[in-house]
Amino acid sequence: MFDRVAPVYDSMNRLMTAGLDRRWRDETARAVVHPGDRVLDTCCGTGDLAVASARAGGRVTGLDFSEPMLQRARTKSAEIDWVSGDALALPFEDASFDAATVGFGVRNLADLERGLAELRRVLRQGGRVAILEITRPRGLLAPFYRFWFDGVIPLAGKVLPGGAAYSYLSASVRRFPEPQGLAKLMDEAGFGEIRWRLFAGGIVALHTGVAR
Repeated sequence: MFDRVAPVYDSMNRLMTAGLDRRWRDETARAVVHPGDRVLDTCCGTGDLAVASARAGGRVTGLDFSEPMLQRARTKSAEIDWVSGDALALPFEDASFDAATVGFGVRNLADLERGLAELRRVLRQGGRVAILEITRPRGLLAPFYRFWFDGVIPLAGKVLPGGAAYSYLSASVRRFPEPQGLAKLMDEAGFGEIRWRLFAGGIVALHTGVAR
């Protein structure tokens, strides 16, 4: 599925977020990346968050299991080490990184708990993690959210080559934990000092934590 959506991935991100996803990725990188840090961006897709981490001064490795996604990522930066690999079995030794980021990726993992445990394993003690993900808003924005993600986005996907796979989006968000639930799973995986911020009225959440 991700191989199929690679040609339209950036365009769909811009459409789904009205272009705000770039700002959110910059915020994610700034939240945990310090100049000189060894940074892992897992589920890197076409590489926008990895590039944001490099702009923040990190020495970045971007990992994804979709080669068509990585092909597009490689065109965005020759300085980043682009690696083909599985987020559930990261091909790195323990404590290899100072910071780790995931942008709109953990929602798609077949085993979220294992993915979080792998992030903790490859971070040094005191290393920082940032997870940017779609979430379900409450209150006034909830009807708009349902209209946009359950209606407009799948419809737009049907008119773009390969975009029909975006019909999975709303289902993947419905089964993903709410911010409090993700924070609990991060704690159980070995992260402390967990905080989260909401963007776009609660449609997107940025969780940060520190490896214990």
